[in-house]
Amino acid sequence: MEPLVSVVIPFYNCQYVDQAIESVLQQTYQNIELIVVDDGSTEYVHLVQAYKDKLTYLYQRNKGTAAALNTGIKAAKGKYIAWLSADDLFEHEKIEKQVDFMEDRLVDMSFTNYDIINENNEVLMKNLTINFLSTGHIYETFLYYNPVNGCTVMIKKDVFNEVGYFNPQYKYTQDYDMWLRVVLAKTSIAFINESLTKYRSHSNSTSAKNQPAMKLEIRKLEAIYRKKLRKHLKKLI
Repeated sequence: MEPLVSVVIPFYNCQYVDQAIESVLQQTYQNIELIVVDDGSTEYVHLVQAYKDKLTYLYQRNKGTAAALNTGIKAAKGKYIAWLSADDLFEHEKIEKQVDFMEDRLVDMSFTNYDIINENNEVLMKNLTINFLSTGHIYETFLYYNPVNGCTVMIKKDVFNEVGYFNPQYKYTQDYDMWLRVVLAKTSIAFINESLTKYRSHSNSTSAKNQPAMKLEIRKLEAIYRKKLRKHLKKLI
């Protein structure tokens, strides 16, 4: 039997959320649980409500992306968790290819290459991630930067029992913090060198509007984790 995959979409006032939902509903993989966590939205809620019979809708007062992800993950019933931002898209075979890959390789987490699209879904740049040949190569890259686009990730739900959930303290880099904890926990990670996610670049995106704050968080995380990562790198690889 195909393992259940829970896809969590954190949603806050995003005009593209219906496209994100459609990209999940149109997956070639069938055994999917779609959870949309409304983080206190005041706009575009009708776009989600149009799909109320095809997904699980959870509402919370505005607490940020990390808290919304945690709400969805805790409610999820799947063996695997995938995260999709409300303005991004999955390729139709994304879930199927990732499940097959992880079941075959017996890894706890995988991530893929991705393309950048604009407001009109036109591809601006292709294959933004370098090719990783081993788990050790992935681990080493974290010494220098975050190589993982969170919306390309599929991860076993059990991993959160070991490393904890997303930290709401980090408003813009909660994924970077999570992957660093995952690496330090010696989680098996593998890379699929195929673009299976479309990351949308637009003027209203969180990353576009909050670059200074994001850079501050990155520096804070690197100050906390890099020394630990260097210390344990030989053991990890």
